[in-house]
Amino acid sequence: MEAAQLTLAIRSTLNTTRIIQQYMQHQNLAKRYRARRRRQRGHVSDQDMDTDFSESMGPANACIMVLMGQVHAVERQFWARETSTDWWDRIVLQVWDDSQWLRNFRMRKGTFMELCDLLSPALRRMNTKMRAALTVEKRVAIALWKLATPDSYLSVGNQFGVGKSTVGAAVMQVAHAIKDLLISRVVTLGNVQVIVDGFAAMGFPNCGGAIDGTHIPILALEHQAAEYINRKGYFSIVLQALVDHKGRFTNINVGWPGKVHDARIFRNSGLFQKLQEGTLFPDQKITVGDVEMPICILGDAAYPLMPWLMKPYTGSLDSSQELFNYRLSKCRMVVECAFGRLKARWCSLLTRLDLSETNIPTVITACCVLHNICESKGKTFMAGWEVEANRLAAGYAQPDTRAVRRAQEGAVRIREALKTSFMTGQATV
Repeated sequence: MEAAQLTLAIRSTLNTTRIIQQYMQHQNLAKRYRARRRRQRGHVSDQDMDTDFSESMGPANACIMVLMGQVHAVERQFWARETSTDWWDRIVLQVWDDSQWLRNFRMRKGTFMELCDLLSPALRRMNTKMRAALTVEKRVAIALWKLATPDSYLSVGNQFGVGKSTVGAAVMQVAHAIKDLLISRVVTLGNVQVIVDGFAAMGFPNCGGAIDGTHIPILALEHQAAEYINRKGYFSIVLQALVDHKGRFTNINVGWPGKVHDARIFRNSGLFQKLQEGTLFPDQKITVGDVEMPICILGDAAYPLMPWLMKPYTGSLDSSQELFNYRLSKCRMVVECAFGRLKARWCSLLTRLDLSETNIPTVITACCVLHNICESKGKTFMAGWEVEANRLAAGYAQPDTRAVRRAQEGAVRIREALKTSFMTGQATV
């Protein structure tokens, strides 16, 4: 080899080495950036997937490999780390029966496929030269598995053969898709007369729903953390919900800090505004004694007594008041049962949601929508889920709510008339 050619070869080798060194430095910076992103709860995306670069390959080794002619350009179709997906592709999709789907994804395979079809417009992704996109079905399955179990992101990722950051991304993508595409179709009143008839059969006339609030435990937030400590001493966010006679959510309000009283949340909700304006229910009144009663909702002592909101008597009670409270409590239990089934089905709501303040309400909302979808399919609740839910909930008792004393005069008259009618059996429905 002539001197000029040798010089050119050495210069080319040095340039190649410099490029490799710059590339390795870039990868180290990118790796540190991804690690910082993963520490920021809830802020993950599909682009945060793990990559398969050898940490042992430093610049010196790369230089030697270049000089020895062992570095060759290799065309790869995808750059994402290859992981096993046999369990999902060959076992879950092809072998599992409905009972296994129900136990692990909280819904049967047919319901799962229907859900995927509904969410497909928002979740479908294209393959890129960097990686193969997850299918809609796998993306939804990852999200449901994470919502249904107390498993960590890493554990779920190992189960499906993806990185843990991909699990976090899938949860939020599916939650946003559910909120954007399904909430207005699924969390709705529907046929009000059917609801009224359902509560009447349970013992309370002209009732359009039962309302309550429940606390969802969360990790301490960075800002205004003290506002999220509830009366039981743990950090929480409140879910306020109105349910029908079958325990399906017809109106939800999510996001208020755990320190805030139920009555304040209610008065600042869109539900209160609609009830006050008389736009939530049809103008359908019944006569109780000599009093006209509109369609009402039922609440506990934490809520104000209104013409359209009945609550129990408090203090020392006579027999007629006790009977009224019994009737109201019997019907109001549907909302407590709905919360119990919601959390038993989606156990992540019992294990301190590890998400950002903006993402927590979205995930809770998605769980409420999924609850309604599952409940609408009939007997899709397994008794064993309650055992696990009770174990997880043991450390997060629901705070006691202080009674609200305010009441409108018209509401007092309606409640008194109902109390008398329950004793005499003369309510007109």
